Amino acid sequence: MPSIQIGSLADVPEGGAKKFDVDGTPVAVFRVGDELFAIDDTCSHAEASLSEGEVDADELCVECPLHGASFDLRSGRPRTLPAFEPVGTYRVWAEGDALFVEYDA
Repeated sequence: MPSIQIGSLADVPEGGAKKFDVDGTPVAVFRVGDELFAIDDTCSHAEASLSEGEVDADELCVECPLHGASFDLRSGRPRTLPAFEPVGTYRVWAEGDALFVEYDA
């Protein structure tokens, strides 16, 4: 799979998220401690930006800001209703301060 540099590690706040455009696809990158996670930014239930949701660092999930569905940051699977479809996940990593994501071209 191809990878692309999407920004810098400093772009993603600790305990929060930032939305990036990855070849036309909105991807939310989350930073929890020294771990990074990347999922589709758009909720599978409604057209809401998951990068604007509240991150639960203990449970490694994000709550959709529109209807409250939560998604696992590792698997993209919904943990609560009203969402029942998962969101896509991506491999994400930092090399120094450079942030990379792997995606299907």
